[in-house]
Amino acid sequence: MENTKKALSSIPLLKTKAGPRDVDLWPQRLKEEYQSLIQYVQNNKAADNDWFRLESNKEGTKWFGKCWVFQNQLKYEFDIEFDIPVTFPTTAPEIALPELDGKTAKMYRGGKICLSDHFKPLWARNVPKFGISHALALGLGPWLAVEIPDLILRGVVKYKEKEEDN
Repeated sequence: MENTKKALSSIPLLKTKAGPRDVDLWPQRLKEEYQSLIQYVQNNKAADNDWFRLESNKEGTKWFGKCWVFQNQLKYEFDIEFDIPVTFPTTAPEIALPELDGKTAKMYRGGKICLSDHFKPLWARNVPKFGISHALALGLGPWLAVEIPDLILRGVVKYKEKEEDN
């Protein structure tokens, strides 16, 4: 919990309350999102805790990338994707790991991770200050830390050797 608070305190808060439909303000919000993400990635790298790569479409409405967890000195990597809801930032994005769809009870259809009990009230109290970085730090990160080791232990997730690029 202390590590989460420390990581969270170093992620820049956002100011602009705008979603993709807010034609005039969305570019400003998107700029803040990118600045926050860049700082979060830099903080993670400095703390030797690099665990995701993320990019978006040109409009900043569809996001995709990779996230990973190390378990027993093996790297387990997963595709990550989410859309920015039209009611963003009032509504948090629903982060999905499609290849894990149906492999854990803590997931909705389409591989969307379950964040309802703890995360949604916290997000609601922090609109518009929280953004994508916060969803990763407070949502996906803790979810991966709990779920992936359990899925590995139960044999549901197996280690995949990287294909060598020729």
